[in-house]
Amino acid sequence: MTTGGNSNERLRFVKHKGHAIYVIDFTHCAAKELLVLLDLVRADISRHAPGSLLTLSDFTGAEVDKNVATRIKEVLVLDRPYVKRSAWVGTESLPHVFYEHFKSFSQRELPVFNTREEAMDWLVQE
Repeated sequence: MTTGGNSNERLRFVKHKGHAIYVIDFTHCAAKELLVLLDLVRADISRHAPGSLLTLSDFTGAEVDKNVATRIKEVLVLDRPYVKRSAWVGTESLPHVFYEHFKSFSQRELPVFNTREEAMDWLVQE
């Protein structure tokens, strides 16, 4: 598993137009890696002030199986109080039914964008 050494590269803040965005980089992760990263995401996000975070999740080429989908739903619900706005990219590999379940289960809007740049522009707009 490659997550351990590079989790700080996969989970990091970037500046975009003066705003901090928490980037969650799931690109090309195997299901096992995703489960580890999701636990780290959960721990990171819960340390922030309620309603303060802008998050960008990139699922390009990620392996989302039933276990991962269940964990994503749990993390989305637990993170909801801390997240002001979130955007997703790279969801082509996600089964549509999973995406719909994520939205309904978490009662969150999870807009999908074609590029990280588009997603970040949307996140920082007032």
